[in-house]
Amino acid sequence: MSATVITLNKGRDAHLARLLEGLARGAPPAACIVVEIGDAAPLPRLPFPVERVPFPHAGLPLAAARNAGRRAARTDTLIFLDVDCIPSAGLVAGLSRAVTEHDGLICCEIGYLPAGAVTDGWRETDLDRRGAPHPVRAFPPAGAVTAAPQPGLFWSLAFAVRAETYDQLGGFDESFSGYGAEDTDLAFRAEEAGVPILFLGGPRAYHQHHPGFDPPLQHFRDIVANASRFHARHGLWPMDGWLDGFARLGLIAADWREGIAIRRDPTPEEMAAARLPDDRPF
Repeated sequence: MSATVITLNKGRDAHLARLLEGLARGAPPAACIVVEIGDAAPLPRLPFPVERVPFPHAGLPLAAARNAGRRAARTDTLIFLDVDCIPSAGLVAGLSRAVTEHDGLICCEIGYLPAGAVTDGWRETDLDRRGAPHPVRAFPPAGAVTAAPQPGLFWSLAFAVRAETYDQLGGFDESFSGYGAEDTDLAFRAEEAGVPILFLGGPRAYHQHHPGFDPPLQHFRDIVANASRFHARHGLWPMDGWLDGFARLGLIAADWREGIAIRRDPTPEEMAAARLPDDRPF
């Protein structure tokens, strides 16, 4: 199967350049689709075609932007990579091979990098050494594919799927506006349709550091709206740890599980206090 890599970019041109450099170091995809939510910067010459899809938007419409990337793809395998991800040299080939053998949403392992881990002339061995695995996602040995313990462990940072399967699922639901729960919704709908969530052992993607918040106050309104939408559809609350964090700050009521009501927006002081230190990978 030939594969198209789909990524979204909004103001992370340096991260995008390293993603593309990673693709060029391995077996290249048939094409790369870059959905430009912000302004587009010049790109270097690459050994594979890159199509840039303008998608101007004031916010971060993840579901709609990923669907726009899928519409631009012409191959039977889709590989979605977050713009912060540097693919290992074997990632495209490994995910493509897994898709030929398994019909599912196939996630690869992520190595989370601290600030300053990626410099010009980076080496994959250094990224592999410094990339911290996610604490609650256990991946099988190299080359093996196993079922995820539950669909909530699906992540859209780096996954592959057959284009036909993606279309049968309807892609990401664009009623999820902005950030949060759109990927968990896709995973739950996939499970309901008999499409498994799978973990591929071996090739990794390396998540480049960027400023983060715990809880993610920069997405406060999106998370509240999308959590309520997810609950109305699936009968349970996603992102409950973040919602508990919002409740502790008094942004929503402590009994939010009975239905979320926003009390106020976070203050600049609360935003500053929630910012993660640069040496924390996630």
